[in-house]
Amino acid sequence: MADYMITTDSNSDVLPGFIKENNLTIIPQYYAFGDTVYGDELNMEPHEFYETMRNGELPKSMANNPEVIRERFENILKEGKDILHIAFSSALSGSCSNVVMTANELMEKYPERKITVFDSLNASLGEGVSVYRAVELWKEGKSMEEVYNILMEERDHVNVSFTVNDLYHLQRGGRVSKTTAVVGSLVNIKPILTVTASGELKSDGTVRGRKKSLKTLVTRMESSLDLELYGKERLVAVIHGDCLKEAESVADMVRNLGFTNVIINDVSPSIGTHAGPGVVGLVFYGKRR
Repeated sequence: MADYMITTDSNSDVLPGFIKENNLTIIPQYYAFGDTVYGDELNMEPHEFYETMRNGELPKSMANNPEVIRERFENILKEGKDILHIAFSSALSGSCSNVVMTANELMEKYPERKITVFDSLNASLGEGVSVYRAVELWKEGKSMEEVYNILMEERDHVNVSFTVNDLYHLQRGGRVSKTTAVVGSLVNIKPILTVTASGELKSDGTVRGRKKSLKTLVTRMESSLDLELYGKERLVAVIHGDCLKEAESVADMVRNLGFTNVIINDVSPSIGTHAGPGVVGLVFYGKRR
């Protein structure tokens, strides 16, 4: 087995069982209600987090902590292992820059070691599927450089499409414009959004009604597939903000297309701060985004 470890951040929304099974080191992303900061030792369960938002409290998100990054990376380096870190989109947060800065400092201290940072240019399980892919390749015995190169080749093919009940939280955090938010707030109009190749959020139209918005996620996925390049054995992920039944409905529609490797997970609070309760997203390999 190649002598390096794979790390990522909590925004990747990788399932807890997978993290434990593969001994992944996770860099926490932080969020706060008032003066109480969560994200590392103190955390909220997803339902509690989204219910608090529904009750009118507005959280804020914060980037990762360079001191925590340093501590967790240094523990790995002291074991004589290199690090491949899969990062949250640099276009959406300063977290990736914090990792790069800390990695450069540590490589000066440990010149015999190497830290490679892969900017996923994605969020939630859009980032997380690259973690799953990296672990798969690592288990095949591929070197850190080989894994990094494959992730780079595939990065633009990791598509994310999602819908929210309203755009208020995205607009509040500066993720979409006020104009886009106003349009999205019209009665029974549901926005569809994507993550661009540059790692930014982009409005991709609207549909009328929640049920149709969920179906649209799947029909757009179907039209964006490239089955010659990425077959139906590839991982597909459904993410949600405390609306599991709707996520399961989307997952069933995906399975009806012939995909068998489908996972579902909550959108982590540090991302849910901006997306709000009711967000549902679909992550898949397909044509270039």
